[in-house]
Parts: sequence; C-alpha cells; structure tokens
Amino acid sequence: MSNSLVRYTLEGTIATARMDDGKANALSAPMIDELLGVLRMAENEATALILTGREDRFSAGFDLKVMMSGPDQARALLEKGTELLMGLYGARIPLVVAVTGHAMAGGALMVLTGDVRIGAVGPYKIGLNEVQIGLPVPILAMELARDRLAHRELARATLQATVYNPHGALEAGYVDELVSVEELQGRAMAEATRLSALPKGPYVASKERLRRRTIAYIRETLADDLVSLLPKG
Repeated sequence: MSNSLVRYTLEGTIATARMDDGKANALSAPMIDELLGVLRMAENEATALILTGREDRFSAGFDLKVMMSGPDQARALLEKGTELLMGLYGARIPLVVAVTGHAMAGGALMVLTGDVRIGAVGPYKIGLNEVQIGLPVPILAMELARDRLAHRELARATLQATVYNPHGALEAGYVDELVSVEELQGRAMAEATRLSALPKGPYVASKERLRRRTIAYIRETLADDLVSLLPKG
C-alpha cells in the first residue's frame, strides 16, 4: 500500500513502513496519521514491523512550521505525536527501526521506540537538540531517553543537547548496531524475522510489563507538561 507520505509493504509476514515526504520526513499531522494507520495495519496482519526512512533522512522531528505557528497548533501536533510514539513503544508486534539518516528531536524519539534499532553508517546526526534551540526537553522525550539511552550519557543527551554521529549514537544507546547503507534493509529484515519467531503472546505481555510504567507516566503528565511548555496566551 502506498500513501502519499508512507509506503507500506508486506513481505511474507514482515511489514515495512518507509517514510518519504521528499524532504526531511518531518512529523506533520498527515505523516503522523499515515504512520498510525500503518501501525494498526501491521499489528493486524504482520508478525513484525520495520520502520524506516529514505536514504540520508530518517526524520527531522515535529514539523517546525506548525510548532512555530502558535501554541494551540503546536500543542495539537505534540498530542498527536505522543499518540504515535506511545503506539510505537507499546506496539503489539516487534518493532525494528532502521535508521537511514538524520534523526533529530521527534525523529530521535521514534528511533528510541524500536525493540531493535539498526543505524546506517554515514554523515548523519541523531539527537535531542531541544535545549540548544531554546526549548525545555518534554517529559515525553526525557522518559524515553531515560528508558533507552546509556545512563552515563543521559545528561549529555538531554540537558546538554548533544547531537551524535552514528558511532556516538551507538555508544549513547540510540542504536544497537551499525551497518552500511547497503546492508541496512537486509539486517532489519533478519532481525524482524528473528523476533517474529518468538512466541507472540509472551513477547507482547513481557513488553507491556517492561514499558507500561513509562507509557502510563507520559500519558498522565502530558496535558500539564504541554501547558508548561506552551503556555496559553
């Protein structure tokens, strides 16, 4: 199935969602809606999902045009984006993230939701740059970083807005391994196949036990955090 922003394919029982808006793969409302749609489809018909981008670009994060257009618009986009990120983090099938290129801010958060995260080697940047651009790190981002990044790197990755190259991202815990661009899709498919062989019921139940506190806390604090980040005029 091909949408305008996300191409969804099914190879055997392994689904792939490939983001490509022809630009930076920003998380606009239409992009988020299409990703939510393919996530639901994959959970219904696939045994695992690979989330990826196009060459050189994974995702630049939330659409800056919307984020800068006013607090109400920004708040609505962040609410929708949180729905996506929590859906990915708690997906009822294994999720493999294949990082094809730059993954910044919300794009880096999508990387963190993967059960297995494989990065391509190249001149790419991965990181949470909110503080650098004058924004507090949202609770959503802080808690995903706390869950997935190496403890020794947590302050550098969040408070200090460190942006990593792929090798630094591996050390920090954004990705689990690095491969060449040419090997990326094959490795992602191999990992998705490996995870698919695990019994689904125990896998999903164990993931829910592992992540439910973080997901619940993010959802419980979202409204107040958005008011703090984006005060109403």
